[in-house]
Amino acid sequence: MALTARARLLLVEDDCATAAYLHEGLAEHDIDVFAVANGPDGLRRALSERWSLVILDRMLPGMDGLEILTHMREHDIMTPVLFLTTMDGVSSRVRGLRHGADDYMTKPFALRELVARVQVLLRRFMPCQQVTMLCVSDVTIDLLTREVTRHGDKINLQPQEMKLLEYFMRNHGTIISRRMLLKDVWNMDFPVRTNIVETHLSRLREKLGRHGQPLIHTIKGSGYVMKEADLDP
Repeated sequence: MALTARARLLLVEDDCATAAYLHEGLAEHDIDVFAVANGPDGLRRALSERWSLVILDRMLPGMDGLEILTHMREHDIMTPVLFLTTMDGVSSRVRGLRHGADDYMTKPFALRELVARVQVLLRRFMPCQQVTMLCVSDVTIDLLTREVTRHGDKINLQPQEMKLLEYFMRNHGTIISRRMLLKDVWNMDFPVRTNIVETHLSRLREKLGRHGQPLIHTIKGSGYVMKEADLDP
């Protein structure tokens, strides 16, 4: 299925045959692929240009793909990242996801599956790139600079807190379940016992609360909602 707008994809892959294969396969789905063959060039382009998606190998000349991802997230670049690598151990996958990857595939791979995963990520994130500002009540996110303000005061958020706030702002007024947050913000589409949602949400609420009234409310038995006025119990 082709996307309505052509996406710009950065591919950091040192195997020329794999890069050519992906370039040809993704071009058929209206995706423009720009390939580089080493880590330092990949990092430079990831930091200096706007991309719809980045596909990273793990083992690259000059710099590990994990280092590239770490630098991107440290610079608040939240472009979706898909790892495509021969490193298929559980610990490798977990490490990649914990460092901020949005998906992880291992080689050898089926092109149909990779295209499907790329399209899922693009459908989820490309709307973010068609809008430069998000505003709910007195909270604003500049999607280009990744700056958050409330009443004009800057609020410093960690990358995952930023991702959580953006999700709430895009769905403001809608009740969001804990399961939805795990799936859409942390990519955990399976039952898991963790307090990761509560921990990050508590920190986000505390930071927002320093500059105004509560905006994210708990709906007992249902989840959470971002709304200006307090809701009746």
